[in-house]
Amino acid sequence: MSPPIDPKPQLILLLEDDAGVRRALHLMLCAHGFDVHSHESAVLLLADPAIPGGDFLIADYRLIDGNGIEVLRALRARRWQGRAILITGAPSPALHAAALAAGYAAVLEKPLQPHDLLNALGSD
Repeated sequence: MSPPIDPKPQLILLLEDDAGVRRALHLMLCAHGFDVHSHESAVLLLADPAIPGGDFLIADYRLIDGNGIEVLRALRARRWQGRAILITGAPSPALHAAALAAGYAAVLEKPLQPHDLLNALGSD
């Protein structure tokens, strides 16, 4: 009898322009068994050939070249169907409503608590 094959880890597309935050999130998510593709800009994320296989998007709202809502709209235009989580250091009711209308499943405030992010991913 052969040993069971480990399932392929879920792929997270991570978009955060702050290098320290991006690295901390990348390491934490990898430690929880995710495959993570980290990007510092919308342009770099949207050029990632792994997009079709992405299970999740975690995107900061304010980016050096746009915002997280525009990025999700661009991904949805490509028929990407993953679960999206928006993170922001400047939450507001208007941003929350716009994010949900664009298709985000959750909006989380920085500084992020690991358990909140894992819960939003459905993996705690």
